[in-house]
Amino acid sequence: MTGEATVSFEEFAKLDIRVGKVVKAEPVPGSRKLIKTIVDIGGEERQILVGVAKWYKPEDLLGKLVVVVVNLKPKVMAGLVSQGMILAAGCGEDEKPVFLTVEEPVPPGSRVC
Repeated sequence: MTGEATVSFEEFAKLDIRVGKVVKAEPVPGSRKLIKTIVDIGGEERQILVGVAKWYKPEDLLGKLVVVVVNLKPKVMAGLVSQGMILAAGCGEDEKPVFLTVEEPVPPGSRVC
């Protein structure tokens, strides 16, 4: 361990992590960082804001299968509500984020376990 806090399995199990499909993406007016996505998480669509506009255009995200935490408390950013978090690797200030995805296509809403 390198000093990070640990969580129990029970705490981890509280997270609802699913595969989602980005069905819509557009810039957030007045923001240089945010892209507004609409993500199909299996029978439900969620608006999720992602701070990746420095590295990605909205059209780069369309159709991507991404890994999403769906049970986070909603957060308001740039006047819009974000209803989840798309997971990525490389989250340093100047690192290009790489979205976590699945090796093979699975239906939107598939649970990550």
